[in-house]
Amino acid sequence: MPRKAQREKAKRKPKFQVRHRNRCSICGRARAYIRRFGLCRMCFRKLASEGKIPGIRKASW
Repeated sequence: MPRKAQREKAKRKPKFQVRHRNRCSICGRARAYIRRFGLCRMCFRKLASEGKIPGIRKASW
């Protein structure tokens, strides 16, 4: 997990646009980022299981 300094640095606008890195809005993780929700896969799964993301539910068939 990224340190607090990395999370704060990611919030600032980069000097060059290509340096931008998407990070999870909750934990700050850079990998496995779901752009539509702005979350990493782990935070997305946790919130979806708790029913806190509208329109998302666990599949069962």
